[in-house]
Amino acid sequence: MRFSALSFACSAFAALAFSAAHAADVTSGPATDASAVTAGSYCRSTGGRVQLRIPTYGTNGNNPLSLNYPQRFCVYESARVDGFRSYDWVLLSTLVSTKPTLAALAYYAQTPFSGTGCNGGPGSCYCAQLGGTDAFGGITAAGGGWVLSSDATDVLDACVFPDMSIIDSYALFYHSVGDIRGQDLNGRLEYPNPN
Repeated sequence: MRFSALSFACSAFAALAFSAAHAADVTSGPATDASAVTAGSYCRSTGGRVQLRIPTYGTNGNNPLSLNYPQRFCVYESARVDGFRSYDWVLLSTLVSTKPTLAALAYYAQTPFSGTGCNGGPGSCYCAQLGGTDAFGGITAAGGGWVLSSDATDVLDACVFPDMSIIDSYALFYHSVGDIRGQDLNGRLEYPNPN
């Protein structure tokens, strides 16, 4: 059963990633190296850093499985009052989209967390409540997430929405109660807050 669930999860993720990688962006046409450079420049101009992250299954074990379709994220960092740094991540194409994305709309909506009907961390549960997922292979002890290309121990729980927009699960969760992690994405997301 474990193999079939893993096969299904990997197949579903690969199909979604393939669709996203080959779909035309209604704002700027197909993704190109030039559009990635422009998005990266925008990220840096708004105080972020670009990171390449690799979707990976089994991050809690000894043999994690790197999946296809790595993505570039913009990470925003902030020193918190208590001295600890906090971060938030957003997919570059989500950051620079001038059209609404489900990730941007979820961030702006600040929907209250129901806290019911979910097993897992609050960021993952909140992501699922909003119609996204950050689960790799379902909710299992195997784990998974977006691994930093330069540090296999740095794993991001990122909420993937059906339109393939992606945002940090915990940034969404904390923002729902007005707690900003990293930097406020209002004024950074190219699609402005409609409220």
